[in-house]
Amino acid sequence: MSQENNATPKKRGRPPSAAAQRLALEAAHEILMAEGFGRMTIEAVAARSGVGKPTIYRSWANAQELAMAALLVNRLPEAEVGGATAQAALGAQMSGLVTAFASTRGRQITMALAAADPESEFTKAFRNRVILSSRNAGRVILEEALARGEIVAPLDMEALLDMIYGPVFFRLLVGHRPVSPEFGDAIVRTALRAVAPSGA
Repeated sequence: MSQENNATPKKRGRPPSAAAQRLALEAAHEILMAEGFGRMTIEAVAARSGVGKPTIYRSWANAQELAMAALLVNRLPEAEVGGATAQAALGAQMSGLVTAFASTRGRQITMALAAADPESEFTKAFRNRVILSSRNAGRVILEEALARGEIVAPLDMEALLDMIYGPVFFRLLVGHRPVSPEFGDAIVRTALRAVAPSGA
């Protein structure tokens, strides 16, 4: 079984409704943008959203996980990628990642990550809710493109996913070059060229 599938333990109890999750995410996003990472607590999100703490904890293990999800809450509505080409869907996803981390709060989170313990809850939340979540979404996009005949089967799907998402997170953490929309577009084009059908 893949690492992604084991990344986040299953929560007990009745799954929260999509509406409750959305309310909690929107409230968390508002707090994160207005007050910063340190002020975004589960208690504050529950008070603002009207969603109970037990319901929030069934979706996110802690405030760090919720903050990472909230940073990307406006990243890419599912309706916008349904049936889209791999180029369009991955490009939109990459644009959302770049936009989120180019924001003031995104840059603050990136700087905090660079100094964080690799085993801290903060780092684990970034790995689970940003890196692995992005790779899982990318995997679905690529598998759908493969089923349509839009791309050929990669030699190694995991390596292809690393080629797509690795450069973004490398630049975020190392900071040697800017993470720009143009950079995101170049990553997607380069990666998809490796799995383009012959003659495409």
